[in-house]
Amino acid sequence: MDAFIEIVSKVNGFINSNIVWGWPAIILLAFVGVLMTCLTKCFQISHLGHWVKQTIGSIFRKDVSAHTKDKSISQFQSLCTALAATVGTGNIVGVAGAIIVGGPGAVFWMWVVAFFGMMTNYSENVLGIFYRRRGENGEWHGGAMYYLRDGLGGYKGCKTIGAVLAVLFSIFCFLASFGIGNMTQVNSISSNMETVFHVPTWATGLVIMALVALIILGGLKRIASVTEKIVPFMVVLYVIGTLIILFSNLHQIPAVFGAIFKGAFAVKSAAGGLVGSGIKLAIEQGAKRGVFSNEAGLGSSVMVHSSSNVKEPVRQGMWGIFEVFADTMIVCTLTAFSILSSDLVDLSTGQVVTEFKGVAISNGNLMSTVFGEQFGFIGSAFVAVAVMLFAFSTVLGWSHYGATACGYLFSDKAVLAYRIIFVVAIFGGAVMGENLAWDIADTLNGMMMIPNLIGVLSLSGLVMKITKNYVDRRLRGKDVEPMYSHFPDIQAQQLQRGDD
Repeated sequence: MDAFIEIVSKVNGFINSNIVWGWPAIILLAFVGVLMTCLTKCFQISHLGHWVKQTIGSIFRKDVSAHTKDKSISQFQSLCTALAATVGTGNIVGVAGAIIVGGPGAVFWMWVVAFFGMMTNYSENVLGIFYRRRGENGEWHGGAMYYLRDGLGGYKGCKTIGAVLAVLFSIFCFLASFGIGNMTQVNSISSNMETVFHVPTWATGLVIMALVALIILGGLKRIASVTEKIVPFMVVLYVIGTLIILFSNLHQIPAVFGAIFKGAFAVKSAAGGLVGSGIKLAIEQGAKRGVFSNEAGLGSSVMVHSSSNVKEPVRQGMWGIFEVFADTMIVCTLTAFSILSSDLVDLSTGQVVTEFKGVAISNGNLMSTVFGEQFGFIGSAFVAVAVMLFAFSTVLGWSHYGATACGYLFSDKAVLAYRIIFVVAIFGGAVMGENLAWDIADTLNGMMMIPNLIGVLSLSGLVMKITKNYVDRRLRGKDVEPMYSHFPDIQAQQLQRGDD
């Protein structure tokens, strides 16, 4: 068994480093984000007040938060389910790993990826709403597979390539749901529960299996109902904890900023490499962990955003901007500052201690050690519970992504079988080695990302037109027909609904 795992790890490592997460993929990710930012005239900044008002500023509006009577979910539920999938172990374990391997400079590149990723995620959601269709079960189905097939595939001579890329994306998403959305999350829960509470990994796996089964077998409506209760609670609680640490170490903030910017451009990496190697590691880790955390560019969260009861593509696109902002600019940043302002990091070299008070430091326990230093055992227990909630909610969100891919590849009737297999796979994630689980997740992330970014890139002009249409109507008061859907029947239905 050990020999098999070693072979899988080596093959996966080669694919991960040379094909999926090589520099071409990172450059493509950055290029699409920069392009969409330019085409939308830097929407995340130029219309900052508007998208904040239309997202977090509107959560108490009836049309945003009220539960729906049909198979769709509310805009707030779609955000919470998307955040459930994005605000996960990447915000704690992933950020810790980025700092350990890439040094403090990785945080800067995480910010860069997130800033441009806001508009990548925005574009994905706009296209998701524009190309979504009703499924056999009455639910809205949307995602990269649909805008690849009907968008890219609609160009002259591109029908086959659009269809092939749609299938490839669905296959990668289907597999990724067992990696990023299952194994890595459950692995983080089980390792934390074993470290802090001495609970065997197999016992944690069995409990999570039972809880997940109770929720996801009830379908998207039940998943959304649970996530809209868990997500706000867990995010607020975690933010409060990190803010306490931040204010306790305010004197360290200038040094933390200095280490981040020095590490991003010039100094040696945490791994001890030369200047060029240090910058390379910082960029790679910042990009990897940034995407793992906020998923901008993967085409994943658009699958749940497309199930919203919204009719305006740009309205849901703005929720995508907020999603990345909340996930990376707030939660990941607070995690990073908590770690970097602690005694576990030498800011002059960017190195993280390998051992603290007799305990070996790793991705999985770095943040719990930081909290333990600040609050004692209660702090370590708090992080273990936070990781559990973050990871558990991510499992719920990704179960829907995998189900959407399964429905596209086969049919809605196959989704129940997928959910059963998804639940069974949880046990494997609980007892799997930590590094292998994260390496597989990185590989599957990148394999999803490439066809999705090709789709966004090919339809970038359409996103620009839809955005201009919205700005002209909503912000400039021009009398132009809305662009709600690619399909005439849905466009007509949405026009009949009137304004929202």
